[in-house]
Amino acid sequence: MHEKYVPSDVESTAQGEWRANDAYRSTERTDRPKFYCVSMLPYPSGKLHMGHVRNYTINDVMYRYLRMNGYNVLMPMGWDAFGMPAENAAMANGVPPAKWTYDNIAYMKGQMQSMGLAIDWSREVATCKPDYYKWNQWLFLKMLEKGVVYKKTGTVNWDPVDQTVLANEQVIDGRGWRSGALVEKREIPMYYMRITQYADELLNDLEGLGWPERVKVMQQNWIGKSYGVNFGFPYEIDGEQKLLRVFTTRADTIMGVTFCAIAAEHPLATRLAEGRPELQAFIDECKHGGVAEADMATMEKKGVATGFFVTHPLTGQQVEVWIGNYVLMSYGEGAVMGVPAHDERDFAFAKKYGLPIKQVVDVPGKTYSTDAWQEWYGDKEAGVCVASGKYDGLKHEDAVKAIAADLKALGVGDRQVTWRLRDWGISRQRYWGTPIPIIHCPSCGDVPVPEQDLPVVLPEDLVPDGTGNPLAKSEAFLNCTCPKCGAAAKRETDTMDTFVDSSWYFSRYPASDATTMVDERTDYWMPMDQYIGGIEHAILHLLYSRFWAKVMRDMGLVKFGEPAKNLLTQGMVLNETYYRENDAGKKTWYNPAEVAVTHDDKGRPVGATLNADGKPVVLGGVEKMSKSKNNGVDPQVLIDQYGADTARLFTMFAAPPEQQLEWSGAGVEGASRFLRRVWGFGYANADVLRAQTALDAAQLAETDKVLRREIHGVLKQADFDYQRLQYNTVVSAAMKMLNALEGAKGAQPAVLRETFGILLRVLYPVVPHVTYRLWQELGYADEFGTLLDAPWPKVDEKALEQAEIELVLQVNGKVRGALTVGKDAAREAIEQAALAHEMFAKFGEGKPAKKVVIVPGRLVNIVV
Repeated sequence: MHEKYVPSDVESTAQGEWRANDAYRSTERTDRPKFYCVSMLPYPSGKLHMGHVRNYTINDVMYRYLRMNGYNVLMPMGWDAFGMPAENAAMANGVPPAKWTYDNIAYMKGQMQSMGLAIDWSREVATCKPDYYKWNQWLFLKMLEKGVVYKKTGTVNWDPVDQTVLANEQVIDGRGWRSGALVEKREIPMYYMRITQYADELLNDLEGLGWPERVKVMQQNWIGKSYGVNFGFPYEIDGEQKLLRVFTTRADTIMGVTFCAIAAEHPLATRLAEGRPELQAFIDECKHGGVAEADMATMEKKGVATGFFVTHPLTGQQVEVWIGNYVLMSYGEGAVMGVPAHDERDFAFAKKYGLPIKQVVDVPGKTYSTDAWQEWYGDKEAGVCVASGKYDGLKHEDAVKAIAADLKALGVGDRQVTWRLRDWGISRQRYWGTPIPIIHCPSCGDVPVPEQDLPVVLPEDLVPDGTGNPLAKSEAFLNCTCPKCGAAAKRETDTMDTFVDSSWYFSRYPASDATTMVDERTDYWMPMDQYIGGIEHAILHLLYSRFWAKVMRDMGLVKFGEPAKNLLTQGMVLNETYYRENDAGKKTWYNPAEVAVTHDDKGRPVGATLNADGKPVVLGGVEKMSKSKNNGVDPQVLIDQYGADTARLFTMFAAPPEQQLEWSGAGVEGASRFLRRVWGFGYANADVLRAQTALDAAQLAETDKVLRREIHGVLKQADFDYQRLQYNTVVSAAMKMLNALEGAKGAQPAVLRETFGILLRVLYPVVPHVTYRLWQELGYADEFGTLLDAPWPKVDEKALEQAEIELVLQVNGKVRGALTVGKDAAREAIEQAALAHEMFAKFGEGKPAKKVVIVPGRLVNIVV
């Protein structure tokens, strides 16, 4: 055993043994409970970042603790390998996305292995490989047969210069991110998955999940079940009677309607724009806006009056129709009623265009003004109807019922449940994704690819150039024959949304080599007992995953309807930021490693200079580690300098898993120092620790009893903290144990061996390499077996027992000292000892005690 702790030697030796023994290969076994813990699979962007390190270490700690406690545990890993970043990198570097992706996978896998993660690599999947995405295609066709997949036209962002569809994030200020051209909205045929068919189940099943409450709320809001009224404003056009239909959850405000707004794509807008260039120009302008609901919420609200009127169904008054850029055709029926007095968006719109604002709901004690919006204007709980005729004085729910009944009697409306959730459009006009298995035949139309011809293999040698989908230019991919009639046909060139790839990978891990989509191994491991990932995936990924599980269940493929019993959303990793700003306002960000910081006498940063030139940089504050702010820490540099165990220890100790972690170079150095102390203690006491002498609890000196009491007491807390996933306090427990061991002088060899062995096992899940090596070097493996499967240490309750206990001594409620009594001392004995105590004599002022209050095991209070 070397005197000095050399992380690279310790870690390479341990990892070599684990690889040689295939230590982390899991099998399906019935002799112990299973536990399936999964981290959200990474996108192979090139290198791991500290968020990855934290996520996977949390998973790894859980795996190792549970394995020591007798569980059959599986921790797999894969790669979410399709998607736009690979195409962008391909365009920048002139290489196929496949090469860039596979190179990154190889590098990142090596980084994971250098962290010592307990991953069963035999179950690895990459979503860009045909043996994986074949099953995306297979289930797509099964869903198409069942009507869960269907085709309809959808609105997309179209770049007229690059001739391609853009994702919402590629539209910047209404222009294409590459070409700078004004983006258009276009209607194109797309495939959709009928997730709305499962809306009720997706909402109701949230109740039974062990997920963070805020994630459940986010999903509830996204699903958005609303109770309201669907009704129409009658109008006549071209001699035909029609209704302009709207849905509202605030039917109680219907008497305050002063305008209606319709989407630019609404059929009425198209009709009204005929022969009216000013309307058509505005409609064309709207086509350059975003197509996402989030865009609608933040964009400037614009509109144009049409001069066309519809009739208010209850008052008979004429209501002008406006075309609004904030109204989406894909939501509701493409029209909204405008009630400026009680809707903040309508209020701003009315103020901008000078439209009437009519108050029809009042909150007692409040004064309404059209000068500025106030939150209570939209309060439906406290408000009552005013200026609403027969509905005056009614509260929200009663007013909605009455108004809905009247609209129903008129034949123009009724109560309705609606959902914010919309069907999932999965068609992407991109190359690097799962090909949609459809063939377009001039005679037969859209023909599904026969099952025996799956997978439709994506060519991996194409290089996107930004001018449309390269699949549409690849004759080898595009040209085929119709499976029905044998005529020349064309393949579908759209690929699937990459959320499809990540919606079921955890079900494939158990059966990664299966010749079917899943098999009995999936039923053994699924659902996941613990899923770990960032809060940014709380809605779409998790919602689509839940939908996918329910579809697979309904098709008889699996037995579960929810993919994850428990969810942990780990906090972000933060770091300081530093920048300089030029005259044009452009900021250049500098990595913290490039900067020297000065601090005040309280340790607070007050200034910084760039190491390269010694000139000042601006303190940008603490923000999430990101490439854009250049404040990341390369895990590989950290591992090379300090070792993987130090990186793991710091990320677990610095904050609880679910909270944000602020990076600290001093904290990393402190973690390294602690591990050197652990090694140094093992080395200094090696001969004593190797002595496998029996421990006789009845023959221990008092100092040995104190050491055992402290170690077992801390063990009890550490075990509890492991179970509740509070790994930061587990590390604190290990530090307390080491302090106790270092402070124990002359301990019996058997006691020292027992207590240091407990420390190694408590610390092992967090820092597996150094503890594994010490366990072997000091002979523990000979007694208990390899640390991988060594039994978790049991708390010796007898060691926690004390012959004497210490009680707080109070006089008139103020702490005046401590009282030591026998742990089984009778009440009378405790009273006598308290009254005889010197602190009572001093602070009792010579007065007799009126009473003595005893809180067993805690305190004695003498009242005078």
